[in-house]
Amino acid sequence: MKPISGIITTLNEENNIEAVIRSLQQVCDEVIVVDSLSSDRTVAIAEACGAIVVKHAYLGDGIQKNLALDHVKNKWVLSLDADERLTPEMVDYINTLDLDNTKYDGFAFRRRNYIGSRWVRCCGWYPDWLVRLFRHDKLRFRETKQHSGIPETNTLRVKADIIHYSYRRIADLFAKPGRDFSTRSAKIIYQSGRKVHAWTPFLHGAGSFLSNYFIKGGILGGIDGLTLAMSKSLNSYLKYAKVIEWQRDPKVREEEDFDKIW
Repeated sequence: MKPISGIITTLNEENNIEAVIRSLQQVCDEVIVVDSLSSDRTVAIAEACGAIVVKHAYLGDGIQKNLALDHVKNKWVLSLDADERLTPEMVDYINTLDLDNTKYDGFAFRRRNYIGSRWVRCCGWYPDWLVRLFRHDKLRFRETKQHSGIPETNTLRVKADIIHYSYRRIADLFAKPGRDFSTRSAKIIYQSGRKVHAWTPFLHGAGSFLSNYFIKGGILGGIDGLTLAMSKSLNSYLKYAKVIEWQRDPKVREEEDFDKIW
């Protein structure tokens, strides 16, 4: 193992946490888990696997991941989400790196996104480049509350993959955007004070479908491509529809907890 600190942010990931820690331990000499006050066995399993666990209420994607950086002992950091795994090719590549003498501040890898056991490559899901191995004294996550990432500044793109078990089945493509992603995005928009108009949900929803199905190749992806394009469209539509509802309906707005981002 190299002097690399693996970091994971979690919330109720008891079904994933051991596998992702074991994946990181192939190349990392420590693993830090920042847990957002899970109510399941995530923390106990992580500690049993040898990870250092830091408990903190969820602050948003980039903010939470940067919090993990405050607890690492190494200069180099490898970040994974709980539903991601390293491929053997990525492990081999990292093990051959001379991190003390490299001219790069970070390395970007391709991400394979799966529905069930199916690798879906359309709708922008592959190669889906992401900087995941980086010097934290040079690079940090963007301080955004959703879909944060490391900027590709003085980084190298490596032809090795991360596996991402995005969804267990097609049904989750529609359950998850409605339950989680669209609400979180809507809260971020609403709290910014941005005004949303009656036609905004339709335009964004329609634009998302056309972009993902035709421009990003969903039409070539069969039923998975069509379903993914429809799911992304629904997520975009609901995001703005929820903002409009909060703008117009005081009763619904009062019942929503805007301090709870996720």
